[in-house]
Amino acid sequence: MDGTESFPRRQALTRRFTLGEPRDIRVSDDGARVMFLRSSGPVDPVNSLWVLDVATSAERLVVDPRRLTESGDRNLPPAEQARRERVRETGSGIVSYDVDDALTAAVFALDGQLWRVSLVEGGPPEPLAASPGAFDPRLSPDGARVAYVAGPILRVTGDAPGDRAVVEEAGETVTWGSAEFVAAEEMGRTRGHWWSPDGRRLLAARVDTSPVPRWWIADAASPGREPTEIRYPAAGEANAEVALAVFDLDDAAEPVTVAWDEDGWEYLAAVRWSADGLLLTVQTRDQRTLGVLQADPDTGACRLLRRITDAAWVDLVPGVPRLAGSRLVTVEDRGSGGLSVNSPPQRWDSDRSSARSGELDTARRLCVDGEALTPDDMQVRAVHNADEAGVVVTASVDPAEVHAVRVGWDGALEWLTTQAGVHGVAAGGNTTVIASRSLEHPGRRCTVRSRRRAERDLLIASHAADPGLDLNVEIVELGPRRLVSAVVLPSGPAAAGDGPLPVLLDPYGGPHAQRVQRAEALFHTSQWFAEAGFAVLVVDGRGTPGRGPAFERAVRGDLADPVLEDQIEALGDAADRYPVLDLARVAIRGWSFGGYLAALAVLRRPDVFAAAIAGAPVTDWRLYDTHYTERYLGHPADEPGNYERTDLGPLAPGLQRPLMLIHGLADDNVVAAHTLRLSQALTEAGRAHTVLPLSGITHMTPQEEVAENLLLLQLRFLQDALGLQSSNEGGT
Repeated sequence: MDGTESFPRRQALTRRFTLGEPRDIRVSDDGARVMFLRSSGPVDPVNSLWVLDVATSAERLVVDPRRLTESGDRNLPPAEQARRERVRETGSGIVSYDVDDALTAAVFALDGQLWRVSLVEGGPPEPLAASPGAFDPRLSPDGARVAYVAGPILRVTGDAPGDRAVVEEAGETVTWGSAEFVAAEEMGRTRGHWWSPDGRRLLAARVDTSPVPRWWIADAASPGREPTEIRYPAAGEANAEVALAVFDLDDAAEPVTVAWDEDGWEYLAAVRWSADGLLLTVQTRDQRTLGVLQADPDTGACRLLRRITDAAWVDLVPGVPRLAGSRLVTVEDRGSGGLSVNSPPQRWDSDRSSARSGELDTARRLCVDGEALTPDDMQVRAVHNADEAGVVVTASVDPAEVHAVRVGWDGALEWLTTQAGVHGVAAGGNTTVIASRSLEHPGRRCTVRSRRRAERDLLIASHAADPGLDLNVEIVELGPRRLVSAVVLPSGPAAAGDGPLPVLLDPYGGPHAQRVQRAEALFHTSQWFAEAGFAVLVVDGRGTPGRGPAFERAVRGDLADPVLEDQIEALGDAADRYPVLDLARVAIRGWSFGGYLAALAVLRRPDVFAAAIAGAPVTDWRLYDTHYTERYLGHPADEPGNYERTDLGPLAPGLQRPLMLIHGLADDNVVAAHTLRLSQALTEAGRAHTVLPLSGITHMTPQEEVAENLLLLQLRFLQDALGLQSSNEGGT
């Protein structure tokens, strides 16, 4: 990569400077080996499979996919393409894999072909007999067999009988072994089959999408191409019907039906089958009740172990529920238990902490058998491991940071990270791998810590590019709600400027995502806009995570007023603190929910916002999916007012400022109808606006030319809209 290339070009080539980083890290249960994916360099999207020997520090290339196939990703099965879209996968080569707990063998799919490789003995990977279009391979715990999906059918291969179907039933709307759209997009469940601990049986999901409305996505640039049919569960419509059955692969007996939905549960959110038992996580349609069911794989009967309720909704937390021996581990929103963090890596002073006391009526706390182990000023975000020493979680005290913590079964806390930043963790045996991002260094640093090593901690090598930006970011609290925000100003000599700077708000601003954390990767694009002459403000308002359930639930019933109010209040406070901000020239840009917020801002408050760029915006929440939308707005038949107050269409006649709408026409998540309907309403109202349709582009924009030029086009639009001097590239 040429160092003289523009930032938009470098960011596009490097997939936001992530190529070459270690990712998808796994640790063996004895802590001896660490497995990960990594490409060869900063512009190489092809991931290879690597193993690190913890004791010797030696990294070993296990599989280079280019030695196995020359087709790249040109022959991906449609189901694998859909899976990648759901998880926002932008890489290629080996992008997912499965292993046994001891990390002795791994399986993966390339272009619909299955492969298995030994991680102990070495040697080349072996191809497995499989039907065309194979994807989502799962290795049995004993390593003898591999379950996978081909088309609508769940199959097994790798053993003496060879490739065979687990179940033959299929049809136009019925599949076995795959996750339905809403589970993969919103619940974090991207799989639909699970091995028993002894490797003898398979639990499989049967998905029937026949009740779900049929939608079509057409390629307007190719009128001769037949539209793609999708089954989209829009708010208020039917969901797919999901059933579960247990198949004994060594017995020809009929499968055992698991009766998980007999008590009116609508959603199967998660499945965990371990030596401690088979657990199902289920939800009601309104998501105000979550159930933890223990299923008997011999009879299919389910027993309710725990019911969790909330007047707004119950969040799904990654990694739980789980059984640890006889203990049931959950994460629940619980009231104060009088605990406090014993060694917090927090940045809030005592006055600020007391000002937040109203938010601490409840906290997201780690619970064992219903009893809270973690304090009420610590928000647990995910559970990563549980063993005899306790539970390893990631959690926040400061909302702008995420730390790794080991919670003992007695509630004692051991902070595995203390440096400011955003940290992930993988653990096994006496080894932990900490993946850290910070404002102090570019990229992600992966540190291996283990009692197997007499020497100091070990870094897994990263080949990612340095963004080459001089970040000028200050994390502050703004407004009466002390909203966690970032002020991004030009760096170096440009920081002083020649006068007031136009302001660009650059939020996401919605539930389940943060833009303001102490991680430099979150501010690359914002800094580039700052170097082009903007003061950039990023605000995490009500609804965003990290500050506890009360703050998140403030948007229940209204995804418009609270989020917009918070952006405006933070803007006003920022202008008081930073006189360089010019409130006469304020623009806003965003993607997805951020795109909705940007369009909402310029339509409702033209007195504040002079221009907006809305990328892939939701404009009518009745067109978005059931699980996400109904969590916040309720069922449209029961609470229609919530949808009416958040609909952008009726606001169209009030547009007074420049608005650019950007949308991928192949987007199957936020479909292009959102932008097209708003554009139609604006046109019918006689309101000029700009529409940028992206042919063949989905909700992601990993294509290099598209990603690069989208930034340049946005900059030019803002410069024109605000009367600024235009340039060919803006920032470097």
